[in-house]
Formats: sequence, structure tokens, C-alpha cells
Amino acid sequence: MDGREIVPPVEPAAPPMPPLPHTIFRGPNGIRAGWRALIFLAIVVGLLIALYLALLLFIRGEVALNLSQLTPLGLGLTEGTLFLFTTIAALIMAGIEHRQYGRYGLPIRSAFEKDFWIGAIVGFAAISGCLLGIFALHGFRLAGLAIHGSTIPSAAVAWGATFAVVGLSEEFAFRGYLLFTLTTGMGFWLSAFVLSALFGLAHAGNPGETKFGLLSVMLFGLLFCLFLRRRGNLWWAVGFHAGWDWGQTFFYGVPDSGIPAYHSFFNCSFSGPRWLTGGTVGPEASVFTPVVLGIVAIVFTQVCRENRYQAP
Repeated sequence: MDGREIVPPVEPAAPPMPPLPHTIFRGPNGIRAGWRALIFLAIVVGLLIALYLALLLFIRGEVALNLSQLTPLGLGLTEGTLFLFTTIAALIMAGIEHRQYGRYGLPIRSAFEKDFWIGAIVGFAAISGCLLGIFALHGFRLAGLAIHGSTIPSAAVAWGATFAVVGLSEEFAFRGYLLFTLTTGMGFWLSAFVLSALFGLAHAGNPGETKFGLLSVMLFGLLFCLFLRRRGNLWWAVGFHAGWDWGQTFFYGVPDSGIPAYHSFFNCSFSGPRWLTGGTVGPEASVFTPVVLGIVAIVFTQVCRENRYQAP
């Protein structure tokens, strides 16, 4: 033996696996964004159809949604069901894509914390500013309390919980999984514009809705996308959505996208041209709504300057 260490021969490393070829179904990020969005929608639609058929069997009659008046129970059940089904679909897609659910805009660790409450306060202030502008031009006035006694706190809490569910449901449906996924395929703002247009069209079936009202809904959608872009999640948008709707429907008692409220705090009345009052839609179709939304967007971008939204 000469004392020299014998080094075993090193086996050559296996060559790396070649990347999977790009096809109409698969791109550089795996399954292409459009197909992932369609799978998500197919799951949601499938769940809705299953629920509809189950209700038909259970009540043995026709299932219809009454939009003639908003009530906390009816609206909460409808929007809560949508939120549940979109969450189930997103969880399934998260498993397929090997991502955490929170990446789609609603991280649980941030639930109902500061962003939500600041957004709710700003949303209530925004609808108040809109109605103040209409009032200044003699188009709106409060006509006394509509409810009294113990009904006030119970109605306030019921509507608050309901509109928190509405904010969660509509924000996640239009700016959660779908916006995250489409952003991977065609960029953030193009995806935001497409989904905001669909957000507007989704309100087209409301009684009393108008074209200008639908345009305002689309502007709301773009504003909510801005909140998401700068804050990195949907909680600011959920809060603003809830605060605006709570102020509009419960506190001031004005129509919400053409639908009158139930058990509102104030009675009110409108008078004047449609461009001022919003007509049958309510203040969302008033000329003051896009003005107020524009002011909110400008102030928000000055306060929150950093883009925190992350999509692969």
C-alpha cells in the first residue's frame, strides 16, 4: 500500500429533463391561463347547477330569485353561496397549481384587520360625499328616521354582516382567482379591464338599472383593482365595497343599483334630473359617483405608492 487514497470514479450527472413542449393547452407557466380560468368557472357553474337541482327536488317547485327588494337574509344567502362556491373552486385550483389559497387575494392572516376597516370607513365617506353633492344641488334630502328603538342596532349589525359577505363574494368572484390567473396570461390591467366590464354586465339584470349605472359599476371594478394592485390583497376593496353598500342601503336608505332597501335607518327622497339623482338606479348612476371615485383613486395612489400585488 502506498498510502494514497483511492477516489471512486464519479458517475456523470444525468442530463436535465427537457422542458415540456408548449401547446395550445400548456405554456411556460403550465396550463395556460385561459384554460385554468375556464376550469375554475366550470367548477363554480357545476356547483350552482347542483344546488339548483337540489332545491328543485327539495321544494318541488320553481326556484326564483326575487330582486324587488334587498333584505339581509336573502342577500346574505345569495352572496354567501357564491362566495362558498368560488372558494371551493379556488381551493381545488390551488391544489392543481400547487399554490396557497391566499395568493388569490384573500390571505386569511389579514382577514378583517386594518385594511378592511380603513376601506370600510373610506367607502362610507365616499357614498356620503356623493349624496352631499346631490344634496348641494337640491336633488336629495333626508326625511326622518325609518326605524326606531331596538330595531336600529339589530338592523345595523345585520346589514353590516350582510355587506361584508357581499364584499367578500363579489371581490373574490371578479378580482380573486380569475384576476390572478388572467394576469399570468395577459397582464394585470388588461385583465382588470375585462373583468370590470363583466362586473358591470353582471348587474345588468337588476330592476331599474341603466347604461350609466352599469358604467359606474365598471368604474367601481377598476377602482377595486387599483386597491388590489397597491395593497397586494383584496381586504381594502372588500372593506370599501361593504362600507359603500352599508351606507347606501342601510344608513341613507337609497336604492342600490336599482334595488330598494329594507329596514333602512333614514327615509329619503330625490328630486331633479336623472344625471344628478341617478334616477331609478340611485346615486350610483349620478354624475357625482365617478367624480367621487376619481377623487378616491387620486388620494389613494398618493398615499399608497407601492405596487404590492404579486402574480407569477
